[in-house]
Amino acid sequence: MIPNWRREKKFNLQANNGLIRNVQKYIETKKLLSPERPVIVGLSGGSDSVSLLFILHKIGYQCIAAHCNFHLRGDESDRDEAFCEKIANELNIKFLKTDFDTFGYAGSKRISIEMAARELRYEWFENIRQKYDAQAIAVAHHRDDSVETMLLNLIRGTGIRGLSGMKPRNGHVVRPLLCVSHVEILHFIEEQQLAFVSDSTNESVDYKRNFVRHRLLPLMQELNPAVSEALARTSKHLSEAEIIYLDAIEEMKADLIESINESDIQIDIKKLQQQPAYSSVLYEMLQPYGFSREVTDKILEALDGVSGKEFFAVDSDYKALKDREKLIVYKDVQFDFTDYQLSENEQDWKNLPVNLTFQKVSVEKHFEVAKDRCIATFDYDKLVFPLVLRRWQPGDSFIPFGMTGKKKLSDYFTDHKLSVKDKANVWILCSGTEIIWIVGRRIDNRFRVGITTKNAFIVNFFEK
Repeated sequence: MIPNWRREKKFNLQANNGLIRNVQKYIETKKLLSPERPVIVGLSGGSDSVSLLFILHKIGYQCIAAHCNFHLRGDESDRDEAFCEKIANELNIKFLKTDFDTFGYAGSKRISIEMAARELRYEWFENIRQKYDAQAIAVAHHRDDSVETMLLNLIRGTGIRGLSGMKPRNGHVVRPLLCVSHVEILHFIEEQQLAFVSDSTNESVDYKRNFVRHRLLPLMQELNPAVSEALARTSKHLSEAEIIYLDAIEEMKADLIESINESDIQIDIKKLQQQPAYSSVLYEMLQPYGFSREVTDKILEALDGVSGKEFFAVDSDYKALKDREKLIVYKDVQFDFTDYQLSENEQDWKNLPVNLTFQKVSVEKHFEVAKDRCIATFDYDKLVFPLVLRRWQPGDSFIPFGMTGKKKLSDYFTDHKLSVKDKANVWILCSGTEIIWIVGRRIDNRFRVGITTKNAFIVNFFEK
């Protein structure tokens, strides 16, 4: 049953216009919002989100109230939804709502309920932000939330970024209330006589944040009654130090990182080890690719070891490969192990995993073989069609151009210092059971053009 809420009296804006001015100044200083476009305001119905909606509305921003019903608390969840719609209507603010099967989503993703609710909420917020061309998504995190986040990160183990607390802006998400405490918000709610609803789960210490809020912080306040303010100051100092720190990291990245392609990079190991506190430098370079601190520590232990060791990112499909003097960071892909049959029909040479074209030409007196690793010239009469394009396999061998004895491809790769990743990307072209070309690298001597060759078969390889 939905209770009758206290009717809101006429808003007493003068009673605490100081808090509104503080929030407005914070928004302007941090450049969080502008007056031209609407802002999505996350509205749960609690004291924080109600205050945020009211303050932004009174400042003059065009607000769109957005409420998520996660259906985690039975009738209480439906009560919150009805209350939020009532508040938005009384302020004459557009109201949007959505329903989520949070338990089902968490089960399918194998993540916690808290994480599921967060993912669902922010994905929906972003969708409606785009739909209504809103400038930002405003959420009601305040200074105490930032302090709790700082402590949670400290307990888990973190770097300077984790100890700097919540950021005023994260992409399109803004936090205009980070400049005020929860106590200030409650005073504001009381003076403005604003109604709000309470979430019963906020009192449960089964959730880590609630444990910090209701157990840990009160104990810390016994040592220092102003511990929240002290931690907030520390967080601010660390935020400023983080700016200097990240600026230095960016300079190091420019010197240490070499781009291989759009997604892959390589890091010079010797240069890295010459940097001060290079373990932190490496973590900052790898963290954007989804590598945790634990995995980074394992990579650090392997930097002076043998080549070929691979490491997997925790939060992405990237891998890190220790390869001689380089650490290669690359996006893991599912390799194509199909055997492609290539006749002299041009259609067979289309839609291949590598770009190949061919032509058959007569060998005349002054015919010259192109000296280009991406152009392979064969004696046409020595070939058996259809040719086969496939991945190389352990045990494969060929007679390298200019030599007379067979050589295993694995030995050829070692001699030419191919990395594990490079070897995995190799394609070979075969005639019958014989390898005629390591594509883009070297042809087999037995299929070269000679003095008796009448027709040449030329294959061009175009690197993507």
